[in-house]
Amino acid sequence: MAKKFFCVLFSLIIFNFAVCAAAEVVIFHTNDMHSRIQASDDGNQSIGLAEMAAAVKTVKKSNSATFWLDAGDTFHGMPIITISRGENLIPLLNEAGIDAMTAGNHDFGYGAAQLEKIAKKLKFPLLDANVVRKSNGKLIFKPYKIFNVNGIKIGVFGLSTPETAFKTNPANVKTVEFLNPVDVSKEMIKKLRPKCDILIALMHMGVDASSEFTSERIARETDGIDLIVDGHSHTALPEGIKIKETLIVQAGCYEHFLGRATIEVENHKIVSKKAELLDSDEIKAICPTPDRKILNMLKEANEKSEKLLDEVVAHSDKELSSFRLLVRRNESELGNLTADSFRFAAKSDIAIANGGLLRADLPEGDVTKRNIMAIFPFGNTLRVAEIKGSIIREMLEHSVEFYPASFGGFLDVSGMTFSYDPSKPAKHRVEKIVIGGQNLDENKIYTIALVDFHTSGGDDYTMLTNLKIIGELGTIEEIFAEYLNQVGMSGIEVGRITRLKEIPVPDEKF
Repeated sequence: MAKKFFCVLFSLIIFNFAVCAAAEVVIFHTNDMHSRIQASDDGNQSIGLAEMAAAVKTVKKSNSATFWLDAGDTFHGMPIITISRGENLIPLLNEAGIDAMTAGNHDFGYGAAQLEKIAKKLKFPLLDANVVRKSNGKLIFKPYKIFNVNGIKIGVFGLSTPETAFKTNPANVKTVEFLNPVDVSKEMIKKLRPKCDILIALMHMGVDASSEFTSERIARETDGIDLIVDGHSHTALPEGIKIKETLIVQAGCYEHFLGRATIEVENHKIVSKKAELLDSDEIKAICPTPDRKILNMLKEANEKSEKLLDEVVAHSDKELSSFRLLVRRNESELGNLTADSFRFAAKSDIAIANGGLLRADLPEGDVTKRNIMAIFPFGNTLRVAEIKGSIIREMLEHSVEFYPASFGGFLDVSGMTFSYDPSKPAKHRVEKIVIGGQNLDENKIYTIALVDFHTSGGDDYTMLTNLKIIGELGTIEEIFAEYLNQVGMSGIEVGRITRLKEIPVPDEKF
């Protein structure tokens, strides 16, 4: 019996040594979901939370050293989630099997207190080592977690971009402070590196050159981070970025991809790291059947959202039309009201709203969440940017470039007026532009409020893709409803855009 016991013990020691000697750690990662959690989201481009969860769970069954990390901007975006101030997503993420996440700037979109409430209901940690209370300097969230699997210790610490101070409504974060992420990273490395075989920084920082703090900067200015799981800039990095000994990964946005980083460890030393992005077909190859429980929970979440949609949130003095051939060819009252609400919220010089943004009429009388989300169904958020006068002219030229054909990019404006001659060649039609009572100064820098769709080049507004973003506010349906309540509908009559000549209009069908 004793001989048998020692043989078994020896076998276990040899097995554990082999596990510690060589292991494959798999890190699945997502970022900037913006609550696109259904395969039908984003024009059917999203993979879907149920599909991703099924794939990750399948891999976890064969390799316990498998993790799913999310780099933030998760709880804000689509009506199914925003209508509950992010709370509808909690049970879905808990069931999906995420191991840790950090907070993105839009996760503070319901206020810091609401995010703290959400974090307490998650079955996994929301990690943030650089977010503290202004009142006492104490951390709001857990800064890090150490996972121990098969004798391998993996440390993960979280970071949020300091840009959150202005890339959400400042009122949302008035009680919190964002510490220097480079300094905090150095502190985390000093604390965790001696204890861990692998050190991961889970951050919502991004790689945009316009940002003061980027994941690349943190990698350059620190030593000791093996992997940075990043978000914020919506960048798809098919093979990651290597800076010194740090591999930076990011999976684009809106669940278009599921990222996978694979780290090979031998004798507690990393011998290789690689990154890849998995598309929908590759996810199905891992597991062809979506997670059935999550699909059922999504059905329940949609039904719950339906009940909340009938809440009255504003009042309208009159009905405003969103008729397709009106708003995509001509200035409209609904477009003016929308642009005015943007400028009011952003306190900007000007604002724009495109006709393709307006998808339903505004009714007269009581206005429900359902009404407003029917007008704005895409979950767009409002941004504030700096724009040069010459770019404003280029932008307006593109707005009227295709007239008299209908164009989803036709712009209604606030804070300015302009005239155009459609008989002239495209890109040479716009004439007088007036902003704040003064003629446009093409060398002056103005502020503009516009939806994230346009800063991403939507409707081929490529001239807007390199604007310096100086603020990010909430979703446009929230902003629109608040404006109706606070200001109303005065001054939305057409007259901001003057068409100097009339030309034949094609007989387009709706």
